[in-house]
Amino acid sequence: MGSAQIHPDKELAISSGDVLGTLQGVSTKDPAFGLDSVWIDPSQRDYAQTLNYMVVDASTVVATHMNEILRSHAQELIGHEEVQQLLDILSRTAPKLVEDLVPKTLSLGQFLKIVRNLLDENVSIKDMRTIAETLAEYGPQSQDTGALTARARIALSRSIVQQLVGSIEEIPVVVLEHGLEQLLLQSIHPSDESGVGLEPGMVERLRGVLVETVAQLEMTKQPGILLVPAGIRPWMSRFARHSIPGLKVLSYNEVPDNRQIKVVATVGQSDGNTRQIQ
Repeated sequence: MGSAQIHPDKELAISSGDVLGTLQGVSTKDPAFGLDSVWIDPSQRDYAQTLNYMVVDASTVVATHMNEILRSHAQELIGHEEVQQLLDILSRTAPKLVEDLVPKTLSLGQFLKIVRNLLDENVSIKDMRTIAETLAEYGPQSQDTGALTARARIALSRSIVQQLVGSIEEIPVVVLEHGLEQLLLQSIHPSDESGVGLEPGMVERLRGVLVETVAQLEMTKQPGILLVPAGIRPWMSRFARHSIPGLKVLSYNEVPDNRQIKVVATVGQSDGNTRQIQ
């Protein structure tokens, strides 16, 4: 799932994006996050830090890369046994909740699918009680794991937003123009979110302008967050994960009540141009 070359006798100076000079060494990319980096002699550590580089030793590079691989593939590493263990732990403090959830409301396989869906979008499952309570409440109404995942995301919205932007009250977001939103809502089938009804050229233009928008936001140190209607969020999120690194997708009902939004970019339908960058 990943590979990299390290120099055990050297240290890795990782560019923060606003470094004040260059370093002598072996140019490379940080294997965990793809940042411009240089393998340097340990004697250059202090000098590199004065130039705003973050300097780490080779063992830290390996550990960080391994951690990132495990995190990004967590949904593939959890199975029936692991999710049963999570339920067993929860049952120590909430036995009735677990009893009513699995297998009375959902099968273990359905519960596993929902947990995998959350992990696939890098959503923490540490708050297992909230996840279980949400599924116990809405499971009797729907057995659709996609719909139940969306319900779980809403219940976890505060922690999701906290992970994305920290504690700031005003969330900077990119939005789609109303006409484009409606086109996507009409074209994307709610059950499979395949987007097969979309014209390929339009999809490619949308991808291009979103990539450009994220790049501009990164230059101003702002996170790339796309805010869309709930009906298209699953498809847009999958589209972003595969095509637009750095873009996270939230639905309108995943914005916590204690947060405000600030629209920093708007993407239109006809030409896919970014209408506004603040």
